[in-house]
Amino acid sequence: MSASRSARSGFNKALITIGGVLAGAVVGAMANMGVIAGSAALVPPPVGVDMNNPESINAHIGYFSTAQLLCPFFAHAIGTLLGAYLAAVIARRVGRELFAAAIVGVLFLLGGIMAVSMIPNAPLWFDVLDLGFAYMPMAVLGLRLARKNR
Repeated sequence: MSASRSARSGFNKALITIGGVLAGAVVGAMANMGVIAGSAALVPPPVGVDMNNPESINAHIGYFSTAQLLCPFFAHAIGTLLGAYLAAVIARRVGRELFAAAIVGVLFLLGGIMAVSMIPNAPLWFDVLDLGFAYMPMAVLGLRLARKNR
């Protein structure tokens, strides 16, 4: 294989991997938003809370039930799972499914860390559950599902 062909092959692998990560991140974010919207219809937030305003959420966090707090956890977990799965399926073509799923997991984890920092009054159990189980474990599960469904 010539050096130029090898470089082209590496470039194509990188493009496919980046495309997988981008597609996974977009689809995962859309799934996250969809679950948030759907769960708000099923389990409405406390009266007077603007769910688009972190200050409003933070000021009223003591009024949230366990079910209301679990809704964002499930949104984060499902979004990460679907995003990592899609990224892994796309990047699997070039043998980079682990890398793609991990990047999606890390991106969503960084978003989770930002959310935790914006809502410091959230219960500790929620932060531990969310940061510990909604992101990297779901990215690993998405990777495993993508590898299983060949």
